[in-house]
Amino acid sequence: MTKDHIDIKGFLVVLILTILWGLNYSAIKLSNTGLSPVFTSLLRSVIASSCGIIYCIIIKQRLFHRGILLFHGVMVGILFGLEFVCIYFGLLYTDTARSVIFVYLSPFIVAAGAHVFLKERLNVIKTAGLILAFLGIYFVFRGKPSTYGRLMFFGDLLQIMAAFLWGATTLYIKKFLADKVHPINTFLYQLVFSIPIMLICALVLEDTWVKDINGSIIASLFYQSVIIAFLSYFIWFKLIYKYPVAKLSAFTFLTPIFGVFFGVFFYKEELTTGLVLGLILVCIGVFCANYKK
Repeated sequence: MTKDHIDIKGFLVVLILTILWGLNYSAIKLSNTGLSPVFTSLLRSVIASSCGIIYCIIIKQRLFHRGILLFHGVMVGILFGLEFVCIYFGLLYTDTARSVIFVYLSPFIVAAGAHVFLKERLNVIKTAGLILAFLGIYFVFRGKPSTYGRLMFFGDLLQIMAAFLWGATTLYIKKFLADKVHPINTFLYQLVFSIPIMLICALVLEDTWVKDINGSIIASLFYQSVIIAFLSYFIWFKLIYKYPVAKLSAFTFLTPIFGVFFGVFFYKEELTTGLVLGLILVCIGVFCANYKK
C-alpha cells in the first residue's frame, strides 16, 4: 500500500540506509589498502550482480530485455561503471570526508539536467539549492587540509567527475528506462553492464590487483558488495514503491554528514572550517533540490 507521507518506520529505514551509505566511503578506503581500487569495484559489481540474478530467478522476473531497451541498459551500465571507477580510484588520493561531499553534487546535476533535457522546470527552492551546493564546494576547496597537494586535488576532481556521471546515469534512466522496465532490471543493468568497462579500466590502470588479503578487507568487500550494492539499493527501490520519491530523496542529505563523521572517526581526517561550511551548504542544498510540499 502506497503512502503520501514518510511515517516513523519509513524515516528509520532511510536513516539506517544513509548511515550505511556514509560508512561505505570508509569501507572503500579500507579495501584500497589490500586490493587495487578499480579491481575492487569490479569485484563489487560481479558479486552484487550475482545476488541480483539469483533474486530475479527466485521471483521469476526476466533478466534482460531485447532491442532498444537492452541498448539503453548497456549505456546505463557504462555510465555507472565509469562513475564507480572514478570514486574508487579517486579515494586513493583524497579523503573520504571530501569525497562524499563532492559525490553528492549529483542531485544538483540531476536537477539542472532535468530542467534542460526533461523539461522539469527549476523552482525558486531548487535554484537556491543549486547555488548553495556550488558555494559549498567552493568552501571545501578553500578549506584545504594540511596534507593537501596535487594528488589530493586529482582525487577531488575524480569525485566531482563521479558526481557528473551519477547525475548523467540518473537522467538517462529517467528519460529512457523509467516506467518501461521493472526497477530490479534497471538495478541489474547498471551492475552487469558495468563489469566490462571496469575490467578494461582495471587492465589499463592497474598492474597489481591484489596486494594483501585479510579478514578486514574481505569484510569490507562483503559490505560494499552485498550490504550496499545489493541489499541497501534493493530496500531503497522498495521504499520508492511505498513512499513519495521526492520526500524520500530529501533525506539523502544525511549521507554526507555520516560520510564526513566516519572519515574523521576512523581515519582521523582533518576537519577544516571550509569542510564544515561546505558540508552544511551541500546538505541544505540536497534537501532543497529534492524538496516538495
